[in-house]
Amino acid sequence: MTPLHLAHHTVTSCVGDGLAPLRNALLAGTSGLKPYHIAGLGLDTWIGEIPGLDDTPLPPALAAYDCRNNRLALRALEADGVAEALRERIARHGPRRIGIVLGTSTSGILSTELAYRQRDPQSGALPPGFFYPGTHSTYSLAAFVREAFALEGPACVVSTACSSSAKVFAAAARLIHAGLIDVALVGGVDSLCYTTLHGFASLELTAAEPCRPYDAERKGISIGEGAAFALLERPPTSLDASAVLLLGSGESSDAHHMSSPHPEGLGARLAMEAALAEAGLDVDAIDYINLHGTATPNNDAAEGCAVAALFGARVPASSTKGITGHTLGAAGALEASVCALALADGFLPGSPNTRSTDPAIPIDYLLTTRSAAPRHAMSNSFGFGGSNCSLVFGRAG
Repeated sequence: MTPLHLAHHTVTSCVGDGLAPLRNALLAGTSGLKPYHIAGLGLDTWIGEIPGLDDTPLPPALAAYDCRNNRLALRALEADGVAEALRERIARHGPRRIGIVLGTSTSGILSTELAYRQRDPQSGALPPGFFYPGTHSTYSLAAFVREAFALEGPACVVSTACSSSAKVFAAAARLIHAGLIDVALVGGVDSLCYTTLHGFASLELTAAEPCRPYDAERKGISIGEGAAFALLERPPTSLDASAVLLLGSGESSDAHHMSSPHPEGLGARLAMEAALAEAGLDVDAIDYINLHGTATPNNDAAEGCAVAALFGARVPASSTKGITGHTLGAAGALEASVCALALADGFLPGSPNTRSTDPAIPIDYLLTTRSAAPRHAMSNSFGFGGSNCSLVFGRAG
């Protein structure tokens, strides 16, 4: 694949708005996770919650899309100059040459959950203000961004559980290389809702403590919410050495089980191998792997098995979900930004909350952040149903 430039990127998560608080958390090894505090719901777990979303409705012109998920999307787009950079590219290329490829797993389902609590007690009718297409619909996210920026190019949403916003990079690259668009706004947004919190708890996958990826005594997931966006485009003729490029992507679908990974990480390994092949790199070229690492016993063991089989214990790796929680459909794009920061700023992220690594997983797992000069990084995102995606990023110089 011809490399593509990650021209601008941003993240909003429980540690704050924009790249600066995320960078600080990565360097300091701090976490934004807090105990779940919704009264009367009896769920003992920790979450990555973003404050203020309940108090910031969308502008009146976009009121049809008003939900927690789209509020979070707008808040993220306004950080790190991404909205301004997008408008500059719209002016340069025209609104039809900008594509939107975004990922989400739950979209604005919270709006539907709240609407069902407000049903008419006699007829069961939902409240008149509830608008499914603008809120709960999976496409709502892309439709909202498209209208907010008056875009006219291709727009789609990928919803493949936790691999959603990693797969958008691959889909957008195909659109650019096919000549259908010049620039893609890629990313992912997922916001907290009762369905995911209690759904994962019913599967016995949540922990009653902050998640501890790859720990010998890991107990499960901490659900978070987040939004991450990036502009993907052909690189200019001259790039700063610290610029970050998308070099390759790999996708697989092992369909081993609805919610459990293949025990030997077969699909994960296929995705990693495909990403390396598309990037034209061998395993020795990778300097860091951002692991999917959800802190469930099965997920970490399966991914660790695949990484060990392909890379051995040579490549430093970590999961950063101890900082943000597992942001589900936003995790792929969020952790792509983690890789971009590591490459541009020269460090290898550690794993806050993880205390002692699982000796049964023979990889080079980083507990604390350390200085380095990585040239190539891989990011793994693996979803329910065996939907797997790996991305390879590299420094321009």
